[in-house]
Amino acid sequence: MSEPGGYAARAHPTLEDPVAAALSEAVGGPLGERSAPHRWWTPVRVVLALTAVCFALGLLQKAPCYQDTWLDGDARYTQMCYSDLPYLYVGRGFAELSWPYDDDPETRARYDVMEYPVGISYFAWGAAWLTHWVTGSPDVDPRASVPVGDLYSDQQVLREVRTYVAVSAVLLGAAAIATAWFLARTHRNRPWDAALFALSPALLLTGIVNWDLLAVVLVAAALWAWSRDRPVLTGVLIGLGTATKLYPLFLLGGVLVICLRRRDLLSLLKVSVSALGAWVVANAPAYLSGRDEWRVFWSFNSDRGADLGSVWLVAQQAGHTISHETINTTSWLFFGVWCVAVFVIGMMAPDPPRLAQLGFLVVAGFLLVNKVYSPQYVLWLLPLAVLARPRWRDLLIWQAGEVLYFAMVWWYLGGHLQPGAGDRPGFYWLAIIVRVACELWLVAVVTRDVLRPLHDPVDRDPDVDPAHLVPARRV
Repeated sequence: MSEPGGYAARAHPTLEDPVAAALSEAVGGPLGERSAPHRWWTPVRVVLALTAVCFALGLLQKAPCYQDTWLDGDARYTQMCYSDLPYLYVGRGFAELSWPYDDDPETRARYDVMEYPVGISYFAWGAAWLTHWVTGSPDVDPRASVPVGDLYSDQQVLREVRTYVAVSAVLLGAAAIATAWFLARTHRNRPWDAALFALSPALLLTGIVNWDLLAVVLVAAALWAWSRDRPVLTGVLIGLGTATKLYPLFLLGGVLVICLRRRDLLSLLKVSVSALGAWVVANAPAYLSGRDEWRVFWSFNSDRGADLGSVWLVAQQAGHTISHETINTTSWLFFGVWCVAVFVIGMMAPDPPRLAQLGFLVVAGFLLVNKVYSPQYVLWLLPLAVLARPRWRDLLIWQAGEVLYFAMVWWYLGGHLQPGAGDRPGFYWLAIIVRVACELWLVAVVTRDVLRPLHDPVDRDPDVDPAHLVPARRV
């Protein structure tokens, strides 16, 4: 049954999702039974409010570390309130407003080079300037003659560190809310799907561990732009996302499959060229001001060995010696085969898959064999998973594994998972295996939806929903 104007009646999770229906009993039951929505509280506004509340609860979870400015090395692990932000503010020179791509020998001798892509570096540097504006910079900088390791002894720096985290949290919170808006607007008749992002345990726990939400909002915006049949804007957002974190680049694989299925090579060209152009423009200031510093991100990731959360770390700690060259070669070969498999699945599917489905499958494959899995990497998959499989049961099962890993990785770093005898942290290994298994389970569910569209909860009929994520070619 359609509403006037040809649109399908707006989908509501309490009417089609058993888990959502059960959870709704706490707030009046499924839609239309014992409660009616207030006119002002549109679905999008509700989702935005829920996102703000969830993110605020995440900040509350980090409060123990904020109070002592992350000085208590044990508390940051036992209370799971660690964040990279305060340490990099001091350790990368942002406390002195150093440009992250400054090739001055004195600066480079004093501070390590920022090891993140340019988008994050620009944001971190800009947030530092905003922090100095909020706190007021001293006339004479007492830090200039203080060794980096002793900066935390300066009370002015401690105040700045807390302010820097607060400023960054406000900006990242805005990114989270913007992400929710894009997700809620991607499907015109499914705004409630974004509630899966807004109430995500992953968002609550990892929102300010690092700056990954900057890439997340660009990915969500790219999905929204694609649903509106705006290939140039889609490409620009993918390019900016790739300049912030590498993984948004993998959306181009999904665009390739969809454009081949539609025989629309023009849209593929528009997305690819605009993505490359946006990436070049974003990287230009960093590259021109410090080429060696710009290259650090690429060399750092190439030279690092098995690291936290990866299956490579489990193998290495179990007694298998694996060089970083072997990990690089093997992981890229696996990822290449995985991408080919996703391509074949996408081309064989009865209906053209949705971009979120293909993007989720490709990014999941990358994370499965990546040499490191930081706790906040779950955010990479979150908006893709929300649109690929908008079902509470499936996403909660997947995130249960992520929450287990989140707790175990901090306890492992704090030395609280060491066995009574020996040095093999079996509980940490188990958490990694469970996380990988939960991710593979969601991969299997999404793959089934692609190959058997009747299981897909999202209606892709263009006659029912013109914004069905596989936009019709313009005539």
